[in-house]
Amino acid sequence: MSCSKALAAFLASGNSRGWRDLPVFAPGAEAARACAAVDAERVAGHVVAPAPERVFAALSLTPLDAVRAAILGQDPYPTPGHANGLAFSYVGPPPLPRSLVNIYKERAEDLGLPAPGDGDLTRWAQQGVLLLNTALTVREGASKAGSHLQLGWGKVTDEIIAAVARMRPHVVFLLWGAPAQTKRPLINESRHLVIASAHPSPLSARRGFFGSKPFSWANAWLEEQGEKPIAW
Repeated sequence: MSCSKALAAFLASGNSRGWRDLPVFAPGAEAARACAAVDAERVAGHVVAPAPERVFAALSLTPLDAVRAAILGQDPYPTPGHANGLAFSYVGPPPLPRSLVNIYKERAEDLGLPAPGDGDLTRWAQQGVLLLNTALTVREGASKAGSHLQLGWGKVTDEIIAAVARMRPHVVFLLWGAPAQTKRPLINESRHLVIASAHPSPLSARRGFFGSKPFSWANAWLEEQGEKPIAW
């Protein structure tokens, strides 16, 4: 399956409710152009992650009208077999990606919960946590992180973030790292909560991610707004 066919299948499914009405998903618009660029990458011989049927997984699992929190990543894991279409999520054998290990460490310190037995964050997405990378694809391989940031995904995900901020009443935006924090101007902070910190990667987690207590902070704010807390 190509990215373009995966996009068409996503837009034709009930799981795209809310998202399909955004201008970036109109025929020939930014999402279609980004997918065409991804397909050209594959034709040129590059291995692209995630698999086409998982490119829009974050949107499929968390419809627009269900979003209560959003965690923004930069782009999918470039390590072969790691990316599954949800930011920071991983489905596969140990070891877990190191950023996810650090997310679980902070979760344990913040909430007193033991680390889950796997890296699949689908359970968060199903509760209204939009696990969105700012680029939805990447070339697989060492040193390939960021390789698809210039393929047009930025315009797609900017509109997604802006739509959440415009159309949802109370959302917690967790912006981990400098690339995610560039999206802050898209968010109306009089309605939404922004929790910004360092990225959970081993290179930066000790510079402000550890000790930031994002999970308890998010839940406390959601409850103040009359929303159910998230079972992190």
